[in-house]
Amino acid sequence: MRLLVRFLGFLFAAGTVLFLVGVTAAAGLIWHFSKDLPDYSQLQDYEPPVMTRVHAADGELLGEYSKERRLYLPIQAVPKLVINAFLAAEDKNFYEHGGIDFQGMARAAVLYAQNFGSNRRPQGASTITQQVAKNFLLTNEVSFARKIKEALLAMRIERAYSKDKILELYLNEIYLGLGAYGIAAASLVYFDKSVNDLTVAEAAYLAAMPKAPGALHPVRNHDRAVERRNYVIDRLLENGWIKQAEADTARKDPLVVTNRSNAAHIFAGEYFAEEVRRDIFDRYGEKKLYEGGLSVRTTLDPKIQVMARKTMAAGLVNFDEAQGWRGATGKLDITGDWGVKLADVKSLSDISPWRMAVVLETSDQSARIGFQPGRELGGAVSKDRQTGIVTLDGVRWAKAVTGPMRGKVPTSVSQVLSPGDIIYADPLIAKDGSLVEGQYRLRQLPEISGAMVAMDPRTGRVLAMVGGFSFDQSQFNRATQAYRQPGSTIKPIVYSAAIDNGYTPSSMEVDGPIEIDQGQGAGVWRPENFSVGKYQGPTTLRNALRLSLNTVTVRLAQDIGMPLIGEYAKRFGVYDELPNYLSYALGAGETTVMRMVTGYSMIANGGRRVKATLIDRIQDRYGHTIFKHDTRECRGCDAPEGWKNQPEPQLVDHREQVLDVLTAYQITSMMEGVVQGGTAIALKEVGKPIAGKTGTSNEAKDLWFVGFSPDLVVGLYVGYDKPRSLGRTAQAGHTAAPIARDFMKLALADKPAVPFKIPAGIKLVRVDAKSGMRAGPGQTSGVILEAFKPGTAPPDNYSDIGVADADGRPLQPSPDADRSLFRPGTGSIY
Repeated sequence: MRLLVRFLGFLFAAGTVLFLVGVTAAAGLIWHFSKDLPDYSQLQDYEPPVMTRVHAADGELLGEYSKERRLYLPIQAVPKLVINAFLAAEDKNFYEHGGIDFQGMARAAVLYAQNFGSNRRPQGASTITQQVAKNFLLTNEVSFARKIKEALLAMRIERAYSKDKILELYLNEIYLGLGAYGIAAASLVYFDKSVNDLTVAEAAYLAAMPKAPGALHPVRNHDRAVERRNYVIDRLLENGWIKQAEADTARKDPLVVTNRSNAAHIFAGEYFAEEVRRDIFDRYGEKKLYEGGLSVRTTLDPKIQVMARKTMAAGLVNFDEAQGWRGATGKLDITGDWGVKLADVKSLSDISPWRMAVVLETSDQSARIGFQPGRELGGAVSKDRQTGIVTLDGVRWAKAVTGPMRGKVPTSVSQVLSPGDIIYADPLIAKDGSLVEGQYRLRQLPEISGAMVAMDPRTGRVLAMVGGFSFDQSQFNRATQAYRQPGSTIKPIVYSAAIDNGYTPSSMEVDGPIEIDQGQGAGVWRPENFSVGKYQGPTTLRNALRLSLNTVTVRLAQDIGMPLIGEYAKRFGVYDELPNYLSYALGAGETTVMRMVTGYSMIANGGRRVKATLIDRIQDRYGHTIFKHDTRECRGCDAPEGWKNQPEPQLVDHREQVLDVLTAYQITSMMEGVVQGGTAIALKEVGKPIAGKTGTSNEAKDLWFVGFSPDLVVGLYVGYDKPRSLGRTAQAGHTAAPIARDFMKLALADKPAVPFKIPAGIKLVRVDAKSGMRAGPGQTSGVILEAFKPGTAPPDNYSDIGVADADGRPLQPSPDADRSLFRPGTGSIY
């Protein structure tokens, strides 16, 4: 008995020692791994990389920019179905345990022992809290040391943060494949819908992804992905979180995903979106752009953008097709499966409804073509093979540019196309505007390019931008990056400087030959009008601008001086510095479409400075406004106590007045004449008040139009990227102006015909359109209403030459006065 007692005492003592040793060892182990644990308190201020989202003016999504596609979603905004799906898949006891699931750990240990030496990756037993610790604070190293640290951190995190906070961090951080981080981004990437719209099957599929996103690809590993999705559905049913009928339906749902594009989400908005991206990058840097979660509201009007893209592309194509057919894009061996071969050929993705195709067979009357097949999400070529017919009507435009058939209209399709030719085609449209079923028209990518900008003249908000024919073809934005000669579109700025300094629209100037010695051996410059050798003689400034007379503009620039014109060009933002050469008064300098449109906006709005902008407002990830374009002061807008009969709010505009408001109206009126009966007469067809000016540069390398209605400014140019002449007879009035006409007909279709506002102080006087003098009492032919500033209206006839007093009453000069010294607009023939 005594021996037994001693033995039991020994066992107790040994057990106590072993227990103490074990406790000491465990404490030492915990101390060892705890001493260099990461600071988990940083989770409180965690700001994950979040994508920047760019929206059009109406809220439509324009683009997304990120290194990790993530949208941060507060736990309160996550649907219960999605939460339950992830709990079912990853940690059903999440709301019960303290950070570690001991049952799961035991199960994983048994499996590890069974698989020891098999080189199989051990099964994890991590709770959601442990995954948060690993994803945020540790590495993906597979080791016991990392698992111990993970468990220790999980317990500390559980004591420091609520369950909802931990789950929120997890659901927003977890990688779910296809570049998507977090459930909000994954829902968009896989199904192009909000998490609130996910079905049971879709939520279950997303919840299945954390285990192995690559191995559960919806196309490459479709069967395995469905199997894992259905496993999650079963766990949802087992836990009582869905009903049997819902589970049965969800299992039968096909796994179909919608691949969400990374490109601009609004058709035709690619150049605009890229310009906004550059702007944000310049303002805030790369990290803020791709990780800052900015919300950007742009000025883009999607409807106007599509109109601009449609009309600009049509104008370029029409000009290009008039030059003839240059031949197929390439050749393809059509033996075997032509679809797979054609799918590997690079095609432009942003020129819908054009589609790349290969010619399969030809005859005199038609050609059978096969369209480029698409690719599935996994990259495999679609098995669908679509074909169509190109008819003789679809190739009649395709005159050969070389060879014996040069310039002749094709009489058979086989003269134009051969089997194996890679081409573009789009649906054939009948004369009544309807589509001809199954028939297509031959297309070719235009060599010529150009750009267009549409702007709100009062605010500088860019409503639409076209930077070229195809962004997929060239990302060079010709609206902002291409510096081209504006030609005669610069003349309204020259005339603005003149009218601001004494001239009137009725001032006379000579249109005739002129020679200018350029000095320093540069020779004599003899500027000429477009119609070489034809001159008007003495003419009013209104007629000179209407007919775009170069010699008048040069004489005007000589009189007021190029330094003054350079100052006005700088005020309008067209040039930073303008050299003191008279040729620059005819548009010899280079500028951009954006600059020209901005300058014309200042004329259209009455002379107020505007700054072009593509962005209305930028908010940070918390919704705080960090930038807004509108800098006007709103007095009385803040009414914390509500309405108490105080005066209504007032907007105070502090912007600089760069041009006299009266001068701005006079120039506008003169440019209306350009549209009504001058070089831009093509726009008269719009049927609304429009002012504008065409411009044809040296050797017709650039063809321009810039003009405006009271609420919309549009500017565009057409030209080759490597400047060369568009043709000996090319004119802006025949090429650029019709594009602007087609655009403004669409953009102003539902707008009333509101005339330009006449500012206070302008006096409208009946004058003879040719002489600029007051019209006689009975004169009806050739009479116009001309706009004058106070005291500048012309006398009744040339015998009344003299200056006027403040009330406009003529003051006769002395008989021996030198009449050539009188200021323009006072009645003298200047």
